[in-house]
Amino acid sequence: MVIEEGENPFLGDFYAGRPGAAFQTQLFFTLARHRQQTSLRQSDLFSQVTVCDYLFERDKIYAYLNLDDNELFIYQRLYELLAQDLSAPDLVIYLQTPTDPLRRRLRERARANPDLPSPNEEYVRELNEAYNHFFFHYTATPLLVVETSQFDVTWGSDALDDLVKQLRGMGKGTRYYVPRTK
Repeated sequence: MVIEEGENPFLGDFYAGRPGAAFQTQLFFTLARHRQQTSLRQSDLFSQVTVCDYLFERDKIYAYLNLDDNELFIYQRLYELLAQDLSAPDLVIYLQTPTDPLRRRLRERARANPDLPSPNEEYVRELNEAYNHFFFHYTATPLLVVETSQFDVTWGSDALDDLVKQLRGMGKGTRYYVPRTK
């Protein structure tokens, strides 16, 4: 299981709107993700299944949303070099949620963790639209799009079994899945 490293020393400055912080934040995340992904190649020899909570390619979503043209030029050059080192996943799962539930979840997270920086609501909308656009056009690997606004893991094993059934049934292309609600 690979979980994205969340500690980025530039993130607070980025959310505060400090000039240059978007570029620093982006490079830090890009290099950290690349380091994690290249370390996976070595462990792939010993494990059959690896689950990662992010797709390296989605790094570009943030870059295009947050960087100015000069920063984006440098970023694209670096990204192209780094992406050559990485293998494509066998399957990508996009957990899709409309903007309003995302905003609600972020407000709940902020109340539970007041020390965590949080993006403004307009940025959340723009980011969500960018994710939807990216995955609508994504064709590099099989893609399972799971609409999560009504999904709750507390529903028990039936809901998770149904999701696993969707995963096992994946072939090529894109499949959209809306979990049953209780």
